[in-house]
Amino acid sequence: MAGRDAAAGPAVEAAAQAATGGPRRRSLLDVRSVVGQMFVLQLVVVLLLTAGAVVLVLVTARQESTRDGGSTSLAVVQGFANAPGTAAALDLPDPTRVLQPRAEEARKGSGVDFVVVLNRAGIRLTHPRADRIGKRTTTDMAPLLAGKTVVEEREGTLGPQIRAYAPIRLTDGTVVGAVGAGVTIDRIHSAAAGKLPAILAAGAGALALIAAGAALLSRRLLRQTHGLGPTEITRLYEHHDTVLHAVREGVVILDDQGRLLLANDEANRLLALPPDAQGRPVAGLGLPTATADLLMSKREVTDGVHRAGSRILAVNQRPTGAFGGTVITLRDTTELLALSTAAEATRRRLKVLYDAGLDIGTTLEVPRTARELARTVVPDFADYATVDLVEPVLRGDEVQGTERELRRVAVVGLDAAAPLYPEGDVIRFVASTPQARGLELGRPLLEPRLSDAPDWHAQDPDRARSIVAFGIHSLITAPLTARGVILGVASFWRSNRPEPFDAEDLALAGEVVARAAVCLDNARRYTREHTTAVALQRSLMPRYLPAQDVLETAYRYLPAKAGVGGDWFDIIPLPGARVALVVGDVVGHGLHAAATMGRLRTAVHNFSALDLPLDELLTHLDELVARMDQEQTPATGPAGAEPDITGATCLYAVYDSTTGHCAMARAGHPPLVVAHPDGTVHIPPSPVSPPLGANSGLPVETTEFTVPEGSRLILYTDGLIEDRDRDIDTGLSLLTDALRGHPDRTPDETCESILTALLPEQPRDDIALLIARTRRLAPDRSSTWAVPSDPAAVAVVRAQCAQRLAAWGLTDLAFTTELILSELVTNAVRYATQPIHVRLIHDGTLICEVSDGSSTAPHLRRAATTDEGGRGLFLVAQLADRWGTRYTPRGKIIWTEQTLEPTGPASGGDPTDALLDQWDLNP
Repeated sequence: MAGRDAAAGPAVEAAAQAATGGPRRRSLLDVRSVVGQMFVLQLVVVLLLTAGAVVLVLVTARQESTRDGGSTSLAVVQGFANAPGTAAALDLPDPTRVLQPRAEEARKGSGVDFVVVLNRAGIRLTHPRADRIGKRTTTDMAPLLAGKTVVEEREGTLGPQIRAYAPIRLTDGTVVGAVGAGVTIDRIHSAAAGKLPAILAAGAGALALIAAGAALLSRRLLRQTHGLGPTEITRLYEHHDTVLHAVREGVVILDDQGRLLLANDEANRLLALPPDAQGRPVAGLGLPTATADLLMSKREVTDGVHRAGSRILAVNQRPTGAFGGTVITLRDTTELLALSTAAEATRRRLKVLYDAGLDIGTTLEVPRTARELARTVVPDFADYATVDLVEPVLRGDEVQGTERELRRVAVVGLDAAAPLYPEGDVIRFVASTPQARGLELGRPLLEPRLSDAPDWHAQDPDRARSIVAFGIHSLITAPLTARGVILGVASFWRSNRPEPFDAEDLALAGEVVARAAVCLDNARRYTREHTTAVALQRSLMPRYLPAQDVLETAYRYLPAKAGVGGDWFDIIPLPGARVALVVGDVVGHGLHAAATMGRLRTAVHNFSALDLPLDELLTHLDELVARMDQEQTPATGPAGAEPDITGATCLYAVYDSTTGHCAMARAGHPPLVVAHPDGTVHIPPSPVSPPLGANSGLPVETTEFTVPEGSRLILYTDGLIEDRDRDIDTGLSLLTDALRGHPDRTPDETCESILTALLPEQPRDDIALLIARTRRLAPDRSSTWAVPSDPAAVAVVRAQCAQRLAAWGLTDLAFTTELILSELVTNAVRYATQPIHVRLIHDGTLICEVSDGSSTAPHLRRAATTDEGGRGLFLVAQLADRWGTRYTPRGKIIWTEQTLEPTGPASGGDPTDALLDQWDLNP
């Protein structure tokens, strides 16, 4: 054929030359020739195609710009909505102040025209135009509040625009607002128009290239047909047909009318097509309705799972633009799905075990641990879970093993309306029930079908019928056994999933319950220890406040949820119408801390009885705590025991009602707070010494100040003001805010208001709070006289004392008081130095004080029969109810105290009898 064409070419050319009278040069544009006509036709087609391509590219550029604008807007809003701090900022009083700079930074960095943050009401919190902030958006908020992301083309405040909105969620999934971003259509069109010169240049280049190609194609049309003859085309088709029917994936091609054009062998097998299926409509091939509807839907599907009879098919479907039909590929995934289902079940079981290890036993509270067990298995393993425990476990007592009644502690499920026994009910399981048999056998039991379980129905037939009618159909019950003791029983119920529990589920339930039982037993043991520690601590704390007229007091003590600590407080009456206020905190928790607190409290009472100065008292306490540490070293403790490091903080304050003077010293403790009668709050500046037991060797410093009558002194431990969510400075600020502006509150009301404002939901440390409202002794209730160094001054003091007692209506005490003052003043005049003063105080008792400039104190002793003196102090001790000595910076004070309704020698017999007894030779 090629030879004939080659031979005919010169003949045709010679004939053309003869007809035209000479040789003629042919042009491609000569329309009289077939090649010229084909070239012109190709050129016209190419021109039209090029113009169409330019238009198409321009349109596509606009579409791409539009899509890019939507994609960019969507990425911006999703990133901004999930950015740290965005959700938290919506709860601030002024979210715009925080979010507006972030939004503008995101807008400029991403190239969008606006970034807008909306609250749940649709109010704009940010906007590029400040006048739009605070106004309602035109966007429908319903999809956003439902948690959906929205991309839309709408008219906005900046004109027509492509914009995207995404919800802002909290960590629990709650939608608290939305973020929107977008670009204007004008900007998109401007971007597309900017590409027009490049598109036109490309189109012109393409036109030139295609025209050149068309010319080349016209010249070499014949030569190119030599490349592929009929035989080669036939062989190519045979190869294509062989591959199509040999692959293990079904291929189906439909035309635009839904008729079957092609189905390979695998498609015939998977769909069970009849032999004459080709050319027939899909609806008439006898396929299942769902399958036929899918094939004729012409919608795009990617790896869609479709059930066709007993097979599970993975379907990919694409409409074809060539002839309006559809191409479908089918892949049999039945076995793969079965394997993946088994793997998914295994994964869920492993996840339940993993979650059980993480989530059960996070605290040492028995009820909470039981609820953690129930929440761990719902909904990944069971649809409902219940936990029933014997009563001793809840109290922290030892389980005897004879308990038959259980209390329902936890109920967790998908529907709160399930007719199971509610929390708090006491249940006594019938012996035939799976729960009772499981407790008896000590192993989990399975009831796959509750509707066919008469033993389970015997517990409560009416409730059992209600449970089955509700849809609960399968049960696993497992005893909670730890260290050989049965603590209760856990029950797992299934309703939403149609498949019942099986043997693998039973093994899983046993393992989860075994882990939970150990956690419950730990919580039970901790509850017992905690109860013991609380009882010990409360026995060591003051059971009532001592009687005194100096302060109006109130207190609160709250033990920590996690363990008993060593916080304590005390109110100690002191001689001279004074009262000591003490609050302290021992480091650590548990029995050791409670016992240490008791020892420290006893030591404080003993040191207070000696009326030591504040700095000396805290120094002695520091030495005592240091000795406690030495006692707890491993050398003196059990073999291998770790030392219990002891430390404590303490604040010791003394208030004098005669002067309103307050002295305070603190060792590592938070400061005292004073609420004045005018409503102001003041924290007296006071140097803080190292905590007790630090053994720093530094001196303890004392602060002294005067408070008005009616002021409230607030003493507390750090558990009140410090928490994991706030530091001490924040806690002090909250405390002063709670006190400020309420001078009329009583100490008890003040305690309540402080706890309401500062108490954490779950206190990690003990809280001790002591509040005292100050009182002043009336000026006419005390008298002071200076005494010269003259024995004759004793008579003057006795006369002045008698006059003052008569004015106070205490003439019954005049004789004994004159004797007491006579002895004390005589001793001061003879043996002490100036200045010497006598002070009488009429408060709840009658107090006599004799002060002098000497630091030497007399001692009580029994005088011998030959001694001429030494009996005066003994007489003072017999006549007074209490007496003692306290030292001052300039000397000492010897004081006595008499009740206003005296008993004993002071009220009945002759006081000289006690003195005469000193000469009794036959004791």
